[in-house]
Amino acid sequence: MSDFNAKKVLVLGGSRGIGAAIVRRFANEGAAVTFTYAGSKDAADALATEASATAIRSDAADRDSVIAVVRDQGALDVLVVNAGTLIIGDPLELDADAVDRMIDVNVRAPYHAAVEAARHMPEGGRIIVIGSVNGDRMPFAGGAAYALTKSALQGMSRGLARDFGAKGITVNVIQPGPTATDMNPEDGPMSDFMHSFMAIKRHGRPEEIAGLAAYLAGPEAGYTTGALHTIDGGFGA
Repeated sequence: MSDFNAKKVLVLGGSRGIGAAIVRRFANEGAAVTFTYAGSKDAADALATEASATAIRSDAADRDSVIAVVRDQGALDVLVVNAGTLIIGDPLELDADAVDRMIDVNVRAPYHAAVEAARHMPEGGRIIVIGSVNGDRMPFAGGAAYALTKSALQGMSRGLARDFGAKGITVNVIQPGPTATDMNPEDGPMSDFMHSFMAIKRHGRPEEIAGLAAYLAGPEAGYTTGALHTIDGGFGA
């Protein structure tokens, strides 16, 4: 366990699943946590009460809203960008506007949030982006657009790590494999297929992803930046 007392943490996309687990982890370790949500108001309100955190409604596809939320927090110690959306399907049939919105949420929002946070972060600040193992491997048809967004985060994190290194700010990507969330339940229709080529034949738990986020935000990870941290049960092995 790390000590995040007196640390200021913002989680973009924190009301459910991996984001909610990250909110709980930092709050339980003493941080002052603010998180955003888009449509899950009841879940956000319940989590805010449970974790003594602050919930802010914000659309991650709206660049100005993302920047304003980060700017209004002032000097953050930790920024975690978890907001994301998933569209799977035949690229010849997918709605182009829906694909562009996914790019806005999954790529543009992390970039603009990271840049805005770095303007005021103190030395030792941490920027953590939740990507996906699909940035490395897309083993089934229909995932090209989603994989595109997650691969983009790899280049972004490497570049920003160099840009912000002189300020003592680290930038890292966590790449989960199949993780038990509302979007990807462990008993979902693709579970057996996904487990069939995993070394550990189960979904990950959101708390396991949150544990890696806490490590990357802590003092022992001060020399770790521009790196991709895959936590996938051997999905991409």
